[in-house]
Amino acid sequence: MRAPFHPPADLLDLAAIFAALSDPTRLTILLRLAEAEADVRCGDFTDLATKSNLSYHFAKMREAGLVSLRSEGTSRFLALRRDDIEGQFPGLLDQLIASAKRIEDRTRKLQTAASPDATRSRAKRKPVQA
Repeated sequence: MRAPFHPPADLLDLAAIFAALSDPTRLTILLRLAEAEADVRCGDFTDLATKSNLSYHFAKMREAGLVSLRSEGTSRFLALRRDDIEGQFPGLLDQLIASAKRIEDRTRKLQTAASPDATRSRAKRKPVQA
């Protein structure tokens, strides 16, 4: 099997990084990789999307230089290219991770507010008398 292309650190492009992170699935992948203590098996992300869809997302992130991909037997592993990104754009990765966390928290709050239980509890409230 041919090794996948990883752009050299000195050719990382800020626009490509931002474009790669314009998708909510890729932001979630970024967060999980940032929280991981080691490389993460690609199969550990199947709760986010189908295998073919994940393969597309991994490729977009790899081509932008955000992640490295390595094969070990029949498994593939992802890792953030922290050192390369920090070398080219100091502080960027921490800012991207913090922003992704804020987006995830906001999304979670909106989903909770829109859940059927939350709708029922709002419907039970008495209207305010003017």
